[in-house]
Amino acid sequence: MTIENREINNIEKLLTCLKKKENEITKHQANFDNIKEYESELKTFLSMKQIEKDIAVEEKFIQLITKKNICNQIKISCVINKSLQQITASIREFGEVSVGSYPCELSVLNHQDIQTHIMVALPIRNIDSLSLKLQKYINTDLSEVRGCSLLSDGRMVFSCRVPRKIRVLKSDGTKSFEMNNIGDTFDVVPIGDDLIAVTSGSSNRINTFNMKNKKIKKTIKGNSDIDGAVYNDGHLIHCSRELGLQAINLKDEIITTVTNKKLSTFAYVTTFGEKLFYTNSENNSVTCCDLNGNLLWTFCHPGFLVCPFGLSVDNDGNVFVVGWSSHNVLVISPDGQHFRQRKDGLMNPQAIHYDKSTNRLLVSLRTSEAWLFKVN
Repeated sequence: MTIENREINNIEKLLTCLKKKENEITKHQANFDNIKEYESELKTFLSMKQIEKDIAVEEKFIQLITKKNICNQIKISCVINKSLQQITASIREFGEVSVGSYPCELSVLNHQDIQTHIMVALPIRNIDSLSLKLQKYINTDLSEVRGCSLLSDGRMVFSCRVPRKIRVLKSDGTKSFEMNNIGDTFDVVPIGDDLIAVTSGSSNRINTFNMKNKKIKKTIKGNSDIDGAVYNDGHLIHCSRELGLQAINLKDEIITTVTNKKLSTFAYVTTFGEKLFYTNSENNSVTCCDLNGNLLWTFCHPGFLVCPFGLSVDNDGNVFVVGWSSHNVLVISPDGQHFRQRKDGLMNPQAIHYDKSTNRLLVSLRTSEAWLFKVN
């Protein structure tokens, strides 16, 4: 077999393999379109997870052929023997054929390069299609609730500023247990299995609690009074008033500054992907920035949102925020350009939490009431 025929054979094999992969990916696309149109949300989610695994296999194949130089461009060249200028009987060959391998122009980014997972995206819900269905009223028997959270097992956690305590309720609203004499309390943040972090609001302390033995596991000190907080990748990003947004590593307790823009007292913060959202009750605004503190947008509509406190984000990046003085809950689109509101007797709501696994929204009022919604 000549060099040319050998390379042609290799190219034909590669094209056959790529055609097969193309057909497989086309089938995945067709399945994806059918699932979006005909399947329920649960079946859609489960099917998307399987498709994500299949796509990962195809991704590995593309990375493999790139790393092994299978897609390299082939250049066949011929170097003519200079002795041909003086042809003699001693000439045994006219030249030498060589095969060179040059990198192709195909570039593949892996997970580490783009710092995110390659997966099939679920359809994003527009805020106009969102609806809140009230599931139950909950009597917390607490006043001045500043933080609330839905746990993975269905229980609800409330942090009470006056008197200073943490109360945990079962999914049916009955009391599970409470922790007293724990110092100042403000926001409550789940940080792992059976662990929560509680900020103080009027001091620089953050206490982490073990939900099983109901004891303080660790006390961490920040650089300023700490109000609202959110857990993100091993760090607790928190509102530090005059010092702005700061992040503390829960392992080595090293503190870094996200943005040094002064925050209002009792500001709250939450996160979605590479974005942070925080409230300012003094100028009635919600601000969005990236994890480096770069401003992306600011939402300010005093006619609809007055004295915003707690906020939370759903699976699509829609921001739910409570208006303490406007007595409502607003949902703001991920780009900050659109919003809707819900009032219906929400008197002085202070804390809010969206459970992404169940699409439930917990809203705690200043009084002893909390409202649990199902978001459709």
